[in-house]
Amino acid sequence: MAESPGQERTEKGTGKRRSEARKRGQVANSREIPATLILLAALGVFYFAGPQVFEQCSALVSGMYRDLHVMRLDTITAASSLAADLFQTVIVILLPFFVAFLVAGLVGNVGQIGFEIHGEALGLKFSSMNPIAGIKRIFSLRGFVELGKSILKILFVGGIAYSVVSGYLKDFPALVRWDLGALWSFTAEVAFKIIFYVFLAMLVLSALDYLYQRWQYEESLKMTKQEVKDEHKQTEGDPQVKSRIRSLQRQTAYHRMMAEVPKADVVITNPTHLAIALRFASDEMPAPRVVAKGADYIAERIRETAREHNVPIVENKPLAQTLFKMTDLGDYIPVDLYRAVAEVLAYVYRLKGKVRM
Repeated sequence: MAESPGQERTEKGTGKRRSEARKRGQVANSREIPATLILLAALGVFYFAGPQVFEQCSALVSGMYRDLHVMRLDTITAASSLAADLFQTVIVILLPFFVAFLVAGLVGNVGQIGFEIHGEALGLKFSSMNPIAGIKRIFSLRGFVELGKSILKILFVGGIAYSVVSGYLKDFPALVRWDLGALWSFTAEVAFKIIFYVFLAMLVLSALDYLYQRWQYEESLKMTKQEVKDEHKQTEGDPQVKSRIRSLQRQTAYHRMMAEVPKADVVITNPTHLAIALRFASDEMPAPRVVAKGADYIAERIRETAREHNVPIVENKPLAQTLFKMTDLGDYIPVDLYRAVAEVLAYVYRLKGKVRM
């Protein structure tokens, strides 16, 4: 339903609205959290696999220099073979980083929103390729917020990198005289410090961004009071229609119950407030059964119907009250009431001149 003038989105999003938003891919997801976890993964790889990566890189470089005089690049086949071997070696060296980054990215996203795949979210939307809509998104509040976040991240990372590197500026002139191992150790130390401090900064940024994304997500799901009412009608049904259905169901149940009164053996009354009709067929039932019960107007109608069909009416206030409280329509009487009901039925059978076994 279109939002009417004067209506404000003050109501929290319902479960249905949240479910529909998830199917469209609209979730509270901070991109900073996966980025932070990727930095943590990089720190872990550097710490645990750094020496191994150094050895592999050293072996690659030394092997290239050692075999430089025998390398043949005069044919396409030889050049392709060399490129393939070099590519394979680089992939093996970088594989720990790729695996760690992949796992960190998955954990960062699945941990926030769970693992779900919806075709609607993956489908191609031509509206998203509309350049005018794209320009509007760029110059929207969200676009400016994302721009501000990007600038803030650049300043953070740049400032941290500068602070770390500036502490090593005095060592730069001597680097030209260092061997490969010393250069690698120096580079690894500087890179590790940069990543570590950037990771600490990103922890703060990702926490703030997650809170902002949650707030923005909840705001986007808010509904007007009229939208909540309309959704409730669609989900639960129109209250007026449901009320009418319940009324018809009660009428049907009432007529069905009143049709059973003529088949009853006795109606026990309060005398005027309650009425309970009992029927007992020894060859069909283990005990007397309540075929009709009611209070006030319904009790009066049960008594009138019983009189019209010559069904005996017995006044027994305690028994009527107990039966009304302890039984529902269609129930067999409780064992505790067998004796009292049996006395009433025996009295009725004597009046009719019947004998029931």
